[in-house]
Amino acid sequence: MTHTLLSFGHGYSARALAETLLLQGWRIIGTTRSPEKAKELEATGIEPVVWPQSDLATAISQADHILISAGPDADGDPVIGAYRDEITARAHALKWVGYLSTTGVYGDHDGDWVDEATPLRPSTRRGQARKDAEEAWGAIEGLPLHIFRLAGIYGPGRGPFSKVLNGTARRIIKDGQVFSRTHVEDIAQVLAASIDAPNPGAAYNVCDNDPAPPQDVIAHAAELLGLPVPEAVAFEDADMTPMARSFYAENKKVRNTRIKEDLGVVLKYPTYREGLAALLAQNDT
Repeated sequence: MTHTLLSFGHGYSARALAETLLLQGWRIIGTTRSPEKAKELEATGIEPVVWPQSDLATAISQADHILISAGPDADGDPVIGAYRDEITARAHALKWVGYLSTTGVYGDHDGDWVDEATPLRPSTRRGQARKDAEEAWGAIEGLPLHIFRLAGIYGPGRGPFSKVLNGTARRIIKDGQVFSRTHVEDIAQVLAASIDAPNPGAAYNVCDNDPAPPQDVIAHAAELLGLPVPEAVAFEDADMTPMARSFYAENKKVRNTRIKEDLGVVLKYPTYREGLAALLAQNDT
C-alpha cells in the first residue's frame, strides 16, 4: 500500500523526513508559499502545492498521514484556520498526524531540566503561540496527533561555520545560559520512528544529549576550522536584535529520554561535536 503524506509548510525539517519516505515509495504532497520553491520541491520528487493560493481539500481527502510544520501567525494556526472541518472529517481515517512545535512552550527554568511532563508555561509570545497551536490541534476529536517539541535546529546549510568564516560570529556570554539543539537528520529519524510506531496523544522532545552554552559551540566550530576563537562579548553589552535577545530570556536543559525509550531512537549526532564534525566532513561550511 502506498502511503500519502500531506506536509503543510514543507520546509527544512520536512524535507529531511521526505528523503527517507520517498525511498520507501511514499507519495508526498508539500505546500509552499513560493512558486520558485514549488519548482525546487518538484525536482526532489515532491508534489508541490502553492498554498494558500490553492485549495487543499482534495489533498486532505487523499492523505493518510499529515505533517504540520507551518507556524502560527497572528490569527493562530493557519492550517486549522483554513481546514479544521476537512481535517476533522478525516480524523478517524488518518493513521498519523505530526505537529512540529518548539521547546519554547516550556518557558524559562533557570537552567533546570524539563521533560514532556513539565507544565507548559511559555514566557515569550512565540512560545505562547505554539502552546495555543498544540492545544488547538489536540482539541480535534479522534485525531491521531503526535507533538514534537524541537530544540534549536542545525544541519546542512544551517550551522555556525559561515559566521565564523565571515568574521561575524561572537561568543555571547550570559552566566549559566545553555541551549538544547538538534541535527535535522535526527529530527527526520524521530518522525520516521513515530510514523512506524504511532502513539496518538504523545509528545516528544527532540534534542541531543548535551545542552550547552552557545559560546562553546561557536568556539568549537572555530577550532574545527583552525581559525581564532571569536571574541567574547557580555550579554549585557552585545548588539543583538530583539528576536535574538529574546532567546536568552529562557534557560533550560531539555531531556530526550522519551524518543530513546519509546521510539528506540539512537541519535546520529548525540552532541554538537559529532554534528559539526559531520558537517565539516561534508564540506558544508
